[in-house]
Amino acid sequence: MDFLEVIEKRHSVRKFTDEPVERDLLDAIIGIAQTAPSSKNSHSTVFMVVEDRDTLQAVSEMRDRGSAFLKGAAAAIVVMGDRSKTDIWVENAAISATFIQLAATALDLGSCWVHVRDRMRSKDDPSKGTAEDYLRGLLGIREEFGVLCVIALGHEEQDCLIHK
Repeated sequence: MDFLEVIEKRHSVRKFTDEPVERDLLDAIIGIAQTAPSSKNSHSTVFMVVEDRDTLQAVSEMRDRGSAFLKGAAAAIVVMGDRSKTDIWVENAAISATFIQLAATALDLGSCWVHVRDRMRSKDDPSKGTAEDYLRGLLGIREEFGVLCVIALGHEEQDCLIHK
């Protein structure tokens, strides 16, 4: 599929089949994301792939709104930035996250961005802390890495298309 077809076809997917995503596809997506441009060629973006169903379930609980569908994904990629490499890690990570979503579309996978940075776990109960702190504890994310988002990946459930 050519680039313009990828752009036209890409949309947010929140319902996935039970079919796993092949490891070679996940590796290809990460490889593509690593080619994303970064400020001063800093390569500050870091990725963590989550495939374990129990862990995906736990990740889906990072926020009270907007993340529950992660439990149905076959995989997720946590997109982070190394704050020790650059102060514009957020921008670098956002470009890489976009590459992930475009690569997923080109490989006939569905994806959806779940924002983490500066999001509270609960809109009604600030005592629950931030989504980022929750993921940091759950996944053992090092302190120098800021978490921008989690991208759900999987084979799209065909009877439930959700477009952007």
